Amino acid sequence: EFLGRIDHQVKIRGFRIELGEIEAVLNTHPQIRQAVVIATEEVSGNTRLVGYVVPSDESLTTNQLREFLKSKLPEYMVPAAFVTLDTLPLTPNGKIDFKALPTPDGVSREHEYVTPRTPSEEIIANTFAAVLGMQNVGIHDNFFTNGGHSLLATQLISRLRVAFAVEIPIRAVFESPTVTQLDQTITQLRTFEPGLTLPPIQPIEGDTEFLPLSWAQQRLWFLNQLDSETATYNIPAAVRIAGNLDINALQQALSEIVRRHSILRTSFPTVNGIPVQVIHPDATMNINVVDLQQLSVTERETVLHQQIELEAITPFDLEIVPLIRCSVLHICATEYVLLLTMHHIVSDGWSIGVFISELSTLYQAACNGKPSPLPELPIQYADFAVWQRQWLSGVVLDTQLNYWRTQLYGVPELLQLPTDRPRPVVQTYRGRTQSFTVVGDLKQKLQTLSRESGTTLFM
Repeated sequence: EFLGRIDHQVKIRGFRIELGEIEAVLNTHPQIRQAVVIATEEVSGNTRLVGYVVPSDESLTTNQLREFLKSKLPEYMVPAAFVTLDTLPLTPNGKIDFKALPTPDGVSREHEYVTPRTPSEEIIANTFAAVLGMQNVGIHDNFFTNGGHSLLATQLISRLRVAFAVEIPIRAVFESPTVTQLDQTITQLRTFEPGLTLPPIQPIEGDTEFLPLSWAQQRLWFLNQLDSETATYNIPAAVRIAGNLDINALQQALSEIVRRHSILRTSFPTVNGIPVQVIHPDATMNINVVDLQQLSVTERETVLHQQIELEAITPFDLEIVPLIRCSVLHICATEYVLLLTMHHIVSDGWSIGVFISELSTLYQAACNGKPSPLPELPIQYADFAVWQRQWLSGVVLDTQLNYWRTQLYGVPELLQLPTDRPRPVVQTYRGRTQSFTVVGDLKQKLQTLSRESGTTLFM
């Protein structure tokens, strides 16, 4: 089975994509003479697919191309942008010159480009452009047909909440995916739902000895009280490192991250039966170095996997800082495995990206004997927790609670699923993953439903 060149296989949002497969489908279109598809990395770090086509008919539109591909390929394999060319650029030896392909920004649109007409449209358009990695966004450009997806929609909403100081539900992007539509939705939210207007987050002033938990932290604390020996909410990572690892520089970088982020110096004791946050001025972040160099190759791999599993399943005590730990397994002179584990009460999936970025920057600085180049943080997570408690109270809290009480009225206290085995008295967490492929007519129906309901297939 011929799989093609390895550089024609790319990974976008977790999906392994064969670019040649998309090109092959494009070339079956009766109005296309030649087509090529590439993956480009935007300034934002996101990767998106771009299709370059040489049409035989000038009436061929981007929308027609998109619908054609959607009928034959999964949504994630449809390019986010298309560029129409008279001919594909070639190298002197007759191969496609990928470096000479023009950038897609502003070349191919579903609608004629219309510049923002109001300050609010300009803010939304600029936010679209920043998140999607585009230069110019018109008021009729669709967020999703220009490469947007659920994760980027979350980033978009986060930025727009700050820009407009209003709570915006994530569904607003799916229901109003263009700049002008989203502008109307945000205007309605600001006009008719004043309870959703968000006050700014301010640094804490005054007594900071005992601080409240955020609602997310309180949920995790509650679950920890039910079973303090569980490692279910550990966030473990294991990374192989090839080269000469400077342990001292790594120690300095990790210590600086713990100093910068007060959440990593926070413990969660109980005072009069109520959980509180206590931020410690200092928290020692020691690296546990385990030398495996003297073991045979077989023994080394066995011990390595044992250490990785042990690190991942060892629970944290929420009353002892820091709720982050690090080990380095020394495999040989130029190979290491870095084990890093945090508790979910101080971190989440989004935080990991911030952590990796800062660790990379600080490690480089430490290796070169330079101080941290990162600016001090204007607010900390504890500031957010206090802000959230103050905002989500009174009428706003009552409105939220009444909504969910209505929605959940009469639901069974215990969900009894028609499983082939009885529910165990004590939860075991044992299970397995069942994978299957959806093909043919059912796949087409699911894709149609996805488009008609304005949701992604993942949703």
